[in-house]
Amino acid sequence: MTEISFYLFEKSPERQAESACRLSRKILKQPKKIYWLCDDPSQQKQLDELLWQFDANSFIPHGIDDLQASVCISAHLPKTGQWIIVNFTAEALQPQDTFEHIIEIVENQESTKIIGREKFKQYKKLGFSPRTFKL
Repeated sequence: MTEISFYLFEKSPERQAESACRLSRKILKQPKKIYWLCDDPSQQKQLDELLWQFDANSFIPHGIDDLQASVCISAHLPKTGQWIIVNFTAEALQPQDTFEHIIEIVENQESTKIIGREKFKQYKKLGFSPRTFKL
């Protein structure tokens, strides 16, 4: 069964993309593949650029629509493999066999908290028990 985790920034001003970079760097210490689901082409480009400059000491292999990269940034869900999905979209995802884990990062802004609450409710309706990590 797919695991679902919410990372909720209650006090920190850290941005969703920066958090995703830090989490990805940590996750990639294990042999895992990460999929950043992002339906906005300009945000995809920003995420790509951020990964290039995020950590000068530790490059995170990535690419837009590159399923061979350690981090794949795409607007389309993966059809094969086992992925950890970082969801940059405004909608909760319907878990699939290709999803090992869905990560939702909620910034410390009221607009993103509202979206996060709605996603949380949607996952609960689907029968999941999301874990919440308050940061």
